[in-house]
Amino acid sequence: MAQETALPADAALPPGSGIGPYLPLLIHLGVVAAAVCGLWLLSLALGPRRPTRAEALPYECGNQAPGGARQLPAHFSLIAMLFILFDVEIVFLLPWASTARTLGSAALAEVAVFAAVLGLGLLYAWRKRALSLD
Repeated sequence: MAQETALPADAALPPGSGIGPYLPLLIHLGVVAAAVCGLWLLSLALGPRRPTRAEALPYECGNQAPGGARQLPAHFSLIAMLFILFDVEIVFLLPWASTARTLGSAALAEVAVFAAVLGLGLLYAWRKRALSLD
């Protein structure tokens, strides 16, 4: 029979090992999960059971909608997606612009390639007439 070696009860684990550092995060996640589940169950218990026809109609600024809920053309969605795409790309350029002097010429070359690819995407959308109002 093999002899088992056990750590003494008072032996300390090295710092940073075990679940100790993650305990506040786990408690936070548990509280958040309990709050989400509790509020969801509360909304099911107290919420309306039978919505009326008026509640199911589309609502826009207090006026009745002139038609169905799907009146926006697909072109509007395309322009909105392109706007969000290029807007997010600008967010990527802002941190570079704030530290451009300290990063050097290699970072400038990388941002130039990034901007060129972005420009090619804009040129492609323009040539496909994705930005026209026709």
